[in-house]
Amino acid sequence: MPALGSEIERLIQLLAKLPGLGPRSARRAALALLKKRDTLLEPLAGAMQDAAAAITACEICGNLDTRSPCAICTDVRRDSHVLCVVEDVADLWALERAGVFRGRYHVLGGALSALDGVTPEKLHVAALVERVRHGVDEVILAMNATVEGQTTAHYLMDLLTGVKVTRLAHGVPVGGELDYLDEGTLSAAFKARRPL
Repeated sequence: MPALGSEIERLIQLLAKLPGLGPRSARRAALALLKKRDTLLEPLAGAMQDAAAAITACEICGNLDTRSPCAICTDVRRDSHVLCVVEDVADLWALERAGVFRGRYHVLGGALSALDGVTPEKLHVAALVERVRHGVDEVILAMNATVEGQTTAHYLMDLLTGVKVTRLAHGVPVGGELDYLDEGTLSAAFKARRPL
């Protein structure tokens, strides 16, 4: 590979740190950005600077927005008595894209993981317990279907007493074919079966 200028190499190294981009993809992305400097690179750089200066974490739920409290927490049309707990902001955004939930959220900031040293103290668990004490009727645990996500869900179920706690169903996805599903998904689907 030919020697690259330090600025180009730095751009490639930073792009390679993004999820889903390895060194080869980062080089292709950097080249695309540099080829379209006026229409892509400079506007992207400006947008990133603006985002870094303006976006903050919501002091109530942990969502990212240009204001705190965020637009979801200040929306009076949302049900403040139902709280959906998610691991990360990406999970909150996925639920919002689906348009299936009209309550409020709480972002934990991750999932419990003994291997990675993620303890309840490193997550926003205390803030969740405090929020639940102030008029929440139901807590929906929308944890990822991973060992860490399920461990976190069980921990929160034991911690949240005096309030209805539910969790998202796991199992066969809409349009899914049984032959292509893993054993864990099939097992969860059988355990969560219900009468028609």
